Amino acid sequence: MLNFQSRLGKIRLIAIMSIFMLFAEGNVSEITGQTLYNSPSNKIGAAGDEFTFIRVQYDTAATSGWGRGTWSVDYPDADFNLLRGVTRLTNIHINAEPAVLRLEDDRIFEYPFLYMLEMGRDGGPQFKEKEIHNLREYLLRGGFLLIDDFWGTYQWNVFQEAFSVVFPDRPMIQLDKTHQIFHIFYDIDGPQMIPGIWNMYGGGEEDIDIAINRAILDDSGRVMVLINWNSDMGDGWEHTYSPEYPTRFANMAYQLGINYLIYAMTH
Repeated sequence: MLNFQSRLGKIRLIAIMSIFMLFAEGNVSEITGQTLYNSPSNKIGAAGDEFTFIRVQYDTAATSGWGRGTWSVDYPDADFNLLRGVTRLTNIHINAEPAVLRLEDDRIFEYPFLYMLEMGRDGGPQFKEKEIHNLREYLLRGGFLLIDDFWGTYQWNVFQEAFSVVFPDRPMIQLDKTHQIFHIFYDIDGPQMIPGIWNMYGGGEEDIDIAINRAILDDSGRVMVLINWNSDMGDGWEHTYSPEYPTRFANMAYQLGINYLIYAMTH
């Protein structure tokens, strides 16, 4: 296994240099080209200097009609479209092929950014001991986990109970709109409610009608885990090309995603 901290240092140096050349132009929805992919891929080479988008595959307590599982919602179009947006809107050097890894796979230590979603459904994630150990080590060594797309009090309670095994001694704090993660590249007025494709008017899908970002911090105050509750960035990325999906929501999904990415790469 590569030395994770030295790998992060190298990737972050490249990211910081890239930030000086970052630029944004036009609407995010102007990203061109669309390719549909059908099978999850964990065929990933050794980590290079590019940013690679890693989606985490996980098991849940129950099984529902989600096909491959809740981990795969919006996959793979959301992943490819986000990377296409990062290329279009920044000068960050990316690997155009995203990948899917499980937490027990030690290859996660080669990549500074992980993505999970829908973690309040089907009884929540059921982590094995190796997964808990790897995720805790990954985050404490400098990794970043973005959790997206779950809604309402019930799903929050399911998620919180399931995820608390990772850091039972660390609180999940609420981030307000002044936190630097909302202003590191795009200047965003705090958490934003990005609706799913079937809820395009932007209201809450469950009993909470406001988007909230919570976080787990390390000892230096760095955000290790960013929890995007009552918002669905994945649908904003996935449905970039859907004529019925409002452009303003797709644009905001990319702006939030890029802010979180740049924060992860520079902290």
